[in-house]
Amino acid sequence: MSGFLNELKVQRWDDHRYYHHSKVNQSLHFVSATSFLCAYMMAFSDPAMAALIGWLVAMTTRQVGHLFFEPRGYDQVNQATDDYKEEIKVGYNIKRKLVLLAVWAASPLLLVLDPTLLGIFVPHADTAEFIRHVGEVWLVVGLGGIAFRTIQLFVLKDFQTGLVWATKIATDPFHDIKLYHRAPLHLLAGKRAAGAVSHPMPEALCEESVEELPAEASKAGV
Repeated sequence: MSGFLNELKVQRWDDHRYYHHSKVNQSLHFVSATSFLCAYMMAFSDPAMAALIGWLVAMTTRQVGHLFFEPRGYDQVNQATDDYKEEIKVGYNIKRKLVLLAVWAASPLLLVLDPTLLGIFVPHADTAEFIRHVGEVWLVVGLGGIAFRTIQLFVLKDFQTGLVWATKIATDPFHDIKLYHRAPLHLLAGKRAAGAVSHPMPEALCEESVEELPAEASKAGV
């Protein structure tokens, strides 16, 4: 169990220090995280609506932060190139994200071509039913994306790496709120980039909110 928890800390740490330099990105992750928590609560009573919230609000704000506000050049803080970070990333790097997002965006077309989706659905009678069916399809896309990458990691890395990554993904909303709840205030104060403090991977990741985390290279990115 200690090895599992330690790897979870490392994956979280690398995710923060490599991919969350921008306060705009951090702020969008805070919005995303709170939206995901709403989706989590909604999932018990209305999974389709939870998927709509998860994809349209939570995932959109999260990926906009990464794609448009996060620096993609040489990382002076961590002394790492963008290519290096993308290569070692455990989860969905930019290329894998674009594939997943393309599947997500194209999936409603299946319901246009076949409203029953090979007999799974009763054909929608109105727009509201169509949107609900889209939400159900997106729920499968989301869970399938997590399951697919987890199984890939089982094969390419090892069982623990895949299980740790899946755990990290499921708990990211809670952790992101802890890390980034002050980011919107910093952004309003005119601070757009996080600084760096020179110390090794801290236990603060499991304690207080981490505002300016450093940069010691490790072997695994997320």
